[in-house]
Amino acid sequence: MARKLPKTDVVIVGGGATGLVAAYELAHADRRCVVIERGPMRRTSPTLQSPEQHDELRYGIRHEHQVDVRRNTLTFRNNRQQRALPMRRLGSFLPGEGVGGSMMHWNGVFWRPLPSDLRLRSHHEERYGRGILDEELTIEDHGVTYDQLEPYFDFSERVFGASGRAGNLRGETREGGNPFEGPRSSEYPNPPLKQHFAGALFEKAARETGAHPFPLPAGNCSQEYRNPYGATLHPCVYCGFCERFGCSYFAKGEPLSAVLGQLEGHESFDLRHECEVLRVDKSADGKTATGVTYVDRGGNEYFQPADLVLLCAYALWNTHLMLVSGLGRPYDPETGEGVVGRNYCYQTMAACNVFFEEGVRTNPFMGAGALGYAIDDFNGDNFDHSELGFIGGGYIGCSQTNGRPIEYNPVPEGTPEWGAQWKRAVRDYYLRHAGLSIHASSVATRHNHLDLDPTYRDHLGRPLLRMTFDFPDNDRRMAAWLVERAEEIARAMERVERYDTENRAAFGKAYTIVPYQTTHNTGGTIMGADPTRSVVNPYCQSWDQHNVFVFGASLFPQNLGYNPTGTLMGLAYWALAAIREDYLQNPRSLVST
Repeated sequence: MARKLPKTDVVIVGGGATGLVAAYELAHADRRCVVIERGPMRRTSPTLQSPEQHDELRYGIRHEHQVDVRRNTLTFRNNRQQRALPMRRLGSFLPGEGVGGSMMHWNGVFWRPLPSDLRLRSHHEERYGRGILDEELTIEDHGVTYDQLEPYFDFSERVFGASGRAGNLRGETREGGNPFEGPRSSEYPNPPLKQHFAGALFEKAARETGAHPFPLPAGNCSQEYRNPYGATLHPCVYCGFCERFGCSYFAKGEPLSAVLGQLEGHESFDLRHECEVLRVDKSADGKTATGVTYVDRGGNEYFQPADLVLLCAYALWNTHLMLVSGLGRPYDPETGEGVVGRNYCYQTMAACNVFFEEGVRTNPFMGAGALGYAIDDFNGDNFDHSELGFIGGGYIGCSQTNGRPIEYNPVPEGTPEWGAQWKRAVRDYYLRHAGLSIHASSVATRHNHLDLDPTYRDHLGRPLLRMTFDFPDNDRRMAAWLVERAEEIARAMERVERYDTENRAAFGKAYTIVPYQTTHNTGGTIMGADPTRSVVNPYCQSWDQHNVFVFGASLFPQNLGYNPTGTLMGLAYWALAAIREDYLQNPRSLVST
């Protein structure tokens, strides 16, 4: 029997980026906030102190900042004809666990969506007609526009100290920025990062091919910076320990450095770590949530009553929690009916590995998670799709994230995977390699989805989340076309000895959860304007229980050709503004049905 605790105004599931900013905004609106995080406590000190954070074996290989799959995992299959099996080892994606969440160990690439990304179905039907879309695609509009979200993108970039160069400032195209982006109301809070040598070669070659290169938008600070919450972030030192690691120098915009220190001690903030939410509890009529039931590290069970429930867990776990709680109607891929678990998407990745002639030195050990140049010429609908046989696209970038000794050992295709020849190749090419990455969109289909596994259960006795996913044919055609564009740039780069391409979505290759690709799982609790095709309304509010709001990439009806963090943080501030300025004064559904 769960022990009933005193009621709070707001209970927040998840102590990552969206959970902590939600607590900050609502605690400062005089609402008592309880944040429940299943992972350990983390602070900037001692958690992020150097040299501990530069332990590649501990954090890069053994994934100490990520979810422990011995306790919390999922099952996976490519299609419904297969039996799903549990993921026993982290591979394709690395969800975070602990206070700070996945954003604590992110790379820092901080994109906004294109305006057309947010109304994807409408945009393509208006420009090309309905025939442009394959019958299997279930893409949707977000239900909210870029212009509505722009102030919240701007604010989130200021909270996390984004660095870059505006390419569209209040409708004026500016040299050196991304000319394809939506209009910005203001410049980035910090100038771009210093660029690396291979990036300069990419920038020159991209221009020669007719593309428009610009510095990657970075959540790594290029200078000392004080954010709107009063936190001070420091300039990046290009140590090469961003993804999978906390930042020892407090230069990466992440929730421990940018939010938590300004929130701890607030009288309306209560953080309970190493506590796992079992379910969201509902009222007798099912129309509202009454709070959450959780267990602490000792196995004690508690019921935390609350007026407002915010689901701020990682995308996969938001979906799992809604399914085990009976919130919303589960999606059925047979009939296409239901919504929770619908439109699961990933990221479509490909690469072109460039090896330079002897004498070129790229010095890969000097890097940062978002250090590099990119082009957006082939992203979204920035190019004509009418004769290509696919929709979507992605950015092509040349970034330099790390040269760490265990993980970074680039060698040309055909090199043995071990032995003396492999060692010689690593020695010869370590200092003269550059990676051209293709970071492409992922469209939603009827068959890719999330549901509850009928066989396997977690350590608390609940059914595991089951993932059914393979690359859609649309995305396979798109990836093959983008690889050709990357090869054109590679051929134009100076002093290139050879290049090799890798396309994970090539025809004949099934998606696998084994090698790392991206931690960009999206969908499952998607937003939209139609309650029969979305879980939450355009304010990220549950259609079925008006006092439940959902945050994070699980809201995306499909994935963009970008890293998702900038978009999901903008959506979080948009929803929080609606809660703070409207819902709290008159609790109800903010959208009429």
